[in-house]
Amino acid sequence: MDNKENMITEINKAWNWKGFNANEVILTNDFGNVIFKTDNNEYWRICPEEISCEKIAKSELEFDRLLTDTEFIEDWQMLALIKIAKSEIGELEVGQKYCLKIPAVLGGEYEKSNIGKISFIELISFSGDLGFTIKDLKDGQKIELKTRD
Repeated sequence: MDNKENMITEINKAWNWKGFNANEVILTNDFGNVIFKTDNNEYWRICPEEISCEKIAKSELEFDRLLTDTEFIEDWQMLALIKIAKSEIGELEVGQKYCLKIPAVLGGEYEKSNIGKISFIELISFSGDLGFTIKDLKDGQKIELKTRD
């Protein structure tokens, strides 16, 4: 199984509770964001740092238009954050992505002390699992996060 097949499998395993079936990875960035296509020809984006997975286009035409939107492109490229990550913790190894150690949705800051490296597959898995766990919480609701050893 190649890397893109592994990604599709992991996306479907971690995020299928959102109601789609991913079948093609279109783009990824150094912070583990993924744009993928579903079997309904919709385009979705996973933002692990925001613990989100949202439909971004209903068709190839809509997606092509999105790729000409300056604001979307700047958000996607994350150039300033990637520059900080590279200078602080170095280049990525094969299969790795940068990440926020504490996701933004849990109060993590977009700053150098909160940036780490992680396996791309682990990042997709973790973000999907956490997304499912917190999906019904209200904004600002207090939580207690327990981790396993």
